Amino acid sequence: VMIFQGMFAIITPALISGAIAERMSFTAYSLFVLLWSTFIYTPLAHMVWGTGGFLGLTGGIGALDFAGGTVIHISSGVSALVAAYVLGPRKDYPDRLSPPHNVPLILLGAGLLWFGWFGFNGGSALGANSIAAIAFVTTNTSAAAGVLTWLILEKVLRGKPTAVGAATGGVAGLVGITPAAGFVTPIAAILIGSITALACFYAISYKHKVQIDDALDTYPIHGVGGTVGAILTGVFATTAVNSAGKNGLLYGNLGELFVELAAIIVAYAIAGLGTFIILYVIDATVGLRAKGNAEVQGLDIYEHGEEGYNQEFSDRINIADD
Repeated sequence: VMIFQGMFAIITPALISGAIAERMSFTAYSLFVLLWSTFIYTPLAHMVWGTGGFLGLTGGIGALDFAGGTVIHISSGVSALVAAYVLGPRKDYPDRLSPPHNVPLILLGAGLLWFGWFGFNGGSALGANSIAAIAFVTTNTSAAAGVLTWLILEKVLRGKPTAVGAATGGVAGLVGITPAAGFVTPIAAILIGSITALACFYAISYKHKVQIDDALDTYPIHGVGGTVGAILTGVFATTAVNSAGKNGLLYGNLGELFVELAAIIVAYAIAGLGTFIILYVIDATVGLRAKGNAEVQGLDIYEHGEEGYNQEFSDRINIADD
């Protein structure tokens, strides 16, 4: 259990990196991961999953979060939004938007992520049992519903369904089902995946309108998706699936919906305010932004002396020299 929770703890700040890509220095990010994991993630995880935690089922207000909708996705999404705002946009944003450089790799990554999510959600049952099995099924079902919903939205609203859109919809469905995976039926998982994908689709569109440089849409997918998933957990949860859980709104327990909303508010407050303070401290000590021509040359070559695509190196150097 300890190393399983350790996996959660390192994945969460890694999600935040997507919002600040190409502009935070490696030193600042390394320090951020240490401070954020210690002072944001750890207390929030204990509040939800720890015995006697303020938000949890055992001694707390009774919020349901099977595998990290509040602890992981809301916290990382909100923190990503704060970090993107504090750091500011990339130097060439929004004048030069970078399209996905390799669609096959995106699909490969999405497939690996989908597969890994079975361990992420199913493993949260902490045993090979019926709860793990239902979490496995609901995870796959929600992700599939997210893919289908996203493709329909793209076809109807933009004329062409895309492979990148399918991958994004799948991730949205995975995020949405995370807090609910071990508490809801497969039918509910279809609705959770579809509703979450719909919300995330419009969240990305709105992000472009307000021009916050969240480079990889961390908040629109993880923040919004985690929020929607937590709310829907309070709607669709049923003790018929998991007797250790609670019934939600559809099963006669309106109070659970308000409990989930309270947990969401607490998570937003801790992640948002805590991240702002941590970034302020780092900026006042080692600095946040990469220096000089780092953003033009690329942080890989500037800070680490290596690059994934060497054929681009000479072009970037020429641009920096000009």
